Amino acid sequence: MILMWEEKNQTFPKDFILLGFLHRNQYGFLFLTLILIIFMVAITGNTVLILLIHFEIRLHTPMYFLLSHLSFIDILNICSIVPKMASNFTSGRKSISFAGCGVQIFFSLIFLSSECLLLSAMSYDRYVAICRPLHYPILMNHQISVLLAAGCWLVGTINSTIHTTYVLNLPFCGTRAIDHFFCEVPAMLKLSCIDTSHYEGGINVSGVVFLLLPFSIILASYYQILRTVLHIKSMEAQKKAFSTCSSHLAVVIMYYGPGIFTYMRPRSYHTPGQDKILAILYTILTPMLNPIIYSLRNKDVLCALKKVSGKLLVHRN
Repeated sequence: MILMWEEKNQTFPKDFILLGFLHRNQYGFLFLTLILIIFMVAITGNTVLILLIHFEIRLHTPMYFLLSHLSFIDILNICSIVPKMASNFTSGRKSISFAGCGVQIFFSLIFLSSECLLLSAMSYDRYVAICRPLHYPILMNHQISVLLAAGCWLVGTINSTIHTTYVLNLPFCGTRAIDHFFCEVPAMLKLSCIDTSHYEGGINVSGVVFLLLPFSIILASYYQILRTVLHIKSMEAQKKAFSTCSSHLAVVIMYYGPGIFTYMRPRSYHTPGQDKILAILYTILTPMLNPIIYSLRNKDVLCALKKVSGKLLVHRN
């Protein structure tokens, strides 16, 4: 009877252990405080941007519609990782349930893959607006922007469902200790008892679709934008365009670069330290920088912010 119970009990999924990257000392608490500040800035900045786009009529354009989806993804993405990480650190408990790990993989993959596609859609919008302004109402209107956003979410969800289903059905051995601060596919593959080289080929295919191809589209779009800008006689307009494009590309490279390095390398080349640092860039820092780069340097958004702030002050008085 006892033997039967033990055999039955072994069929139930066990909890995983998230080793994290913070140690419970003064430096760990200091770094956690910094991460929580970044977390609050990211949540506040993206929430304010979504509200401005929703309530300000002048921002009801395809570009800002896509930007609102980017902010929404960033909020969900950082919320799926930082609270659990902070909770594990402060409580000293590093465990995460099998179901919780599956949920974290599922949603983080949706947000990461959808954002990759959405950033390329935004670059296409800017290309049409600057390089083909007369055709903009036809090539990029509200209906097309809705289809693009919906397509990003749909394809990202399909991709996430496939990978999550496969990873959670792998046989895991040993202590189930994930050397990461959240459940990420490359880190979990190291715990598998079987050879996953065939599946890694599928990851590379997804990497081409969600990383290399969108990144190439973005580079091609900004190349055409810069070519068009160079024909503008106004030096001030050129400087403004170069400044905007360079800041956008900096964020794009900081997002796609670590993603390509993480998901398109063979498992044998992965080291926990590198993976954790790279993950911080595209899961924590980028959600904070996106609203700053894409909005606070934008005159339309700043004008809308001043307008709404003025109305709130008048209402309060």
